[in-house]
Amino acid sequence: MPTPDIELGPQNVTPVRGFALVASKIASDADKTTTIYRRFDELSARNLLFYQAELAELEEQLREYDEDDSKARDESAVECQRDWSEFERSAEEGVVREKRRMVLVMKIREKLEKYHAALAAHQTLLNAPPPSPSTVKALRNWFFNNTSSTKPIDQQIPRLWGASERTYDSIHDLVALRVPSDQDRLSNFIQNNFSLLFATSSPDGNTTYISERSVSHFVAIFSTVLAAIMLFGAIISLYIVKNPHALLGMLSGWTVLFAACVGLLTNARRDQIFGATAAYAAVLVVFVSGNLGGSPCAENCISGSL
Repeated sequence: MPTPDIELGPQNVTPVRGFALVASKIASDADKTTTIYRRFDELSARNLLFYQAELAELEEQLREYDEDDSKARDESAVECQRDWSEFERSAEEGVVREKRRMVLVMKIREKLEKYHAALAAHQTLLNAPPPSPSTVKALRNWFFNNTSSTKPIDQQIPRLWGASERTYDSIHDLVALRVPSDQDRLSNFIQNNFSLLFATSSPDGNTTYISERSVSHFVAIFSTVLAAIMLFGAIISLYIVKNPHALLGMLSGWTVLFAACVGLLTNARRDQIFGATAAYAAVLVVFVSGNLGGSPCAENCISGSL
């Protein structure tokens, strides 16, 4: 048997650890649902408060300058208050009052732009979809090398040390840069209860991913079949039954079932649920009316009433 080359032995392979390992783990997910990071809500709120307080001080200072300008009577000061080019020229020439005001105006502009950018960025993060709890749980178990979920806390060694140990502590402070496109109630139900049917192993073999594509295909097929059942099942059952009272009960039952499916399995809004249910009920009512119109029961009822 040939002797293995010592230079190619595992002792010369440097294991990836720390930030490089965590970054590799995040990037290894084909669906990119593990791109989860902290929002730092408290720091963002404090930063916005600092910007707000600083701008409030600058605003107060500008108001004081305006009061001083309102008392000025020389022609140059009045002109600078109405003509930007004159105001800019006086500031460049070194007029103390105008130069001081120009410095303040430029400072306000710079701080205001940063403040508005920070507001917009924080708003975007707050409106971003939250990460999936199951994804956060799996990522946190891997982060603490706790894939079996049975290790005591004192034996859980995090991948990152220091303050970074608390990265995944609070799910309410996390943001997912990408979530599955079809995040309706049915997809969430399938992922939370039947995830093992769509599981795929990661390249390192230590983590199991849920294939977003497989779940999406299954939900699409299931929704198509369910929609067909709701329509053709109702038509067939209503065609078989001839009793008017039974037809009315079945019509109500199918309509309630359809509304429940739309409301519980999709992310449809209330107006969409009402519109879809009304259209579905209208189709069934038209079918039942046509079916009763040609039935012997309907003819006997009509002749008896005459």
